[in-house]
Amino acid sequence: MSYEAIPLPNKVQLDPTESLFASRQFLDFMKRRHSVRDYSKRPVSEEIIKNAIATAGRAPSGANQQPWHFAAIKDQHMKSEIRDAAEQEEEAFYAGGGGDAWIRALEPIGTGVSKPHLTNAPWLIVVFAQRYGFDQQGKKYKHYYVSESVGIATGMLVTALHHAGLVCLTHTPNPMKFLNQLCERPINEKPLMIIPVGYPAQTATIPKAASLKKPLSDILSIF
Repeated sequence: MSYEAIPLPNKVQLDPTESLFASRQFLDFMKRRHSVRDYSKRPVSEEIIKNAIATAGRAPSGANQQPWHFAAIKDQHMKSEIRDAAEQEEEAFYAGGGGDAWIRALEPIGTGVSKPHLTNAPWLIVVFAQRYGFDQQGKKYKHYYVSESVGIATGMLVTALHHAGLVCLTHTPNPMKFLNQLCERPINEKPLMIIPVGYPAQTATIPKAASLKKPLSDILSIF
């Protein structure tokens, strides 16, 4: 496909006052986002999940190659298989495979071997990164900035889920190669994370440590 310029199709810019107000309002809204492990049994519409993933698919990517795929799972048997495999990996991790420093770093978060959120959440979204692609003739070609692109798309997914009034968690057991076969995905895709999605349980909690965010002065430099 050759380069062709087209006029900017959508203009959503605000005047300076409206822009400042919108930025403050959105910041306040995102301050209410939390990673949650306790899920309600309340069902979540498939259309909401589709819309959130479609939002993620609008993310910028290296050379516009969009090197991602999202597998949305509500089948209880599949979720049980994922939980069983994840807990086996967690057993090895907490038995010493993760190293003392890593395990100590997780203590304030309160994580452990048991992962009930993987079966309790009404949906799991498995995020796959396409390490390379294939053209129409089946010839392999390189993808660029895959990790960066998929990271941006996942951030937009998490934000879209929060915007829809849902909660989620980014779960990253490793290795996760079994997910390719389970989700019927090709070998050029690498599973990066599993995102449980749903409504929070009435008794949902979060770790106190997770509410402590770095101040703006620690994460921003202005020149």
